[in-house]
Amino acid sequence: MPDLIAASAVVDVIRPATPRTLGAFKVDVWGRPPHDYARVYDISAKNDTIAAQQGIQRFVKEIGAMLAEQNAGN
Repeated sequence: MPDLIAASAVVDVIRPATPRTLGAFKVDVWGRPPHDYARVYDISAKNDTIAAQQGIQRFVKEIGAMLAEQNAGN
């Protein structure tokens, strides 16, 4: 079973969403040990909660792929 990749995020609003357009957000994501990496993502979303969720999803996918590649080499 793959390891759980626990992560947290902080969202900065670059441009707020309106009823007609998505907002622009900068999402800083960091993992908890042993996956203590950090990434920054620019995300378009309806609100900051969705942006945070998408940032964490991207982080988990990216770090998971990196770990799988490292394990394949061993």
